[in-house]
Amino acid sequence: MYASLKSIGAYVPSRILSNADLEKMVDTSDEWIEKRTGIKERRIASAEESTSDLGTKAAEIAIARSGIAKEEIDLIICATLSPDHLCMPSTACIIAAKLGITNVMAYDISAACSGFVYMLSMAKAYIESGMKKKILLVGAEKISSVVDYTDRGTCILFGDGAGAAIIGATDNKNEAIVDVHASADGNYADYLITPGCGSKYPCSQETLDERLNFIKMKGNDVYKVAVKTLTNDVVDILQSNGLEASQVDHFIPHQANFRIIDAVREKLNFPIEKTVLTVEKYGNTSAASIPMAINDAYETGRIHKGDLMLLDTFGGGFTWASALVRFGGN
Repeated sequence: MYASLKSIGAYVPSRILSNADLEKMVDTSDEWIEKRTGIKERRIASAEESTSDLGTKAAEIAIARSGIAKEEIDLIICATLSPDHLCMPSTACIIAAKLGITNVMAYDISAACSGFVYMLSMAKAYIESGMKKKILLVGAEKISSVVDYTDRGTCILFGDGAGAAIIGATDNKNEAIVDVHASADGNYADYLITPGCGSKYPCSQETLDERLNFIKMKGNDVYKVAVKTLTNDVVDILQSNGLEASQVDHFIPHQANFRIIDAVREKLNFPIEKTVLTVEKYGNTSAASIPMAINDAYETGRIHKGDLMLLDTFGGGFTWASALVRFGGN
């Protein structure tokens, strides 16, 4: 028995924050942002929308496309760096309630931008061990809630959105999750961090005055480590499975920055035609990035049943992960 990605879904808020809008907020320009990141616009959730709202809407689409009843789902996992609540309850529990799903295991993971691929690894283990049969994975982010819109180094990068997938069992190896590699190195923690309002720097007037409740990033350092790590990870997973880059149908990297994506793509000799790109219109949506990109390719007719996708991601922690996944949906 194998684990299979049976369906995909995504949701983005209606409000668009363009580079021109950001020009009015911080010392930046549309030309500078696009040249440095490849981003033209990003979506921003309304004050009334929470991370669980975005995740629930993406989940509803993934469930509908899977053809299963929501009552068949026996596990819900949510990856997010912007949960509805700081400590508890988990955003997964809230999504379950909003979907009307009760009495199932539900929990969050924190792996930043690598969250969705981390969840694929867990779902694969649950399915192949026989512990669970139908799993809902949700990568959802309202990153605008933790972005400092006075910091031009970070506010230009991030957007809000959600992606979801149903993982189920199959006996067809040509529709299965082939392999997942995931790892981390906490020695780089301060390169990309939200320092305040946890146990180390509890919420106080001082932490708020110092804006420690917002994302902080050492951009140049992140870029250097990301390109090297993402490249090495892809080489490793392809070699481990006896595959060549030419055998991959779709290269779907984390949509953080076009310069990072392009540097990795060129090093690995992936043609641009096989590379799925959504960073231009959504920016970096962290744990939602990979499923949103898969969904975009699915909705535009690029992905078909049995296609081999190579996922590659890198995020705060540092965490990183890659996966070889055959699409098992219709």
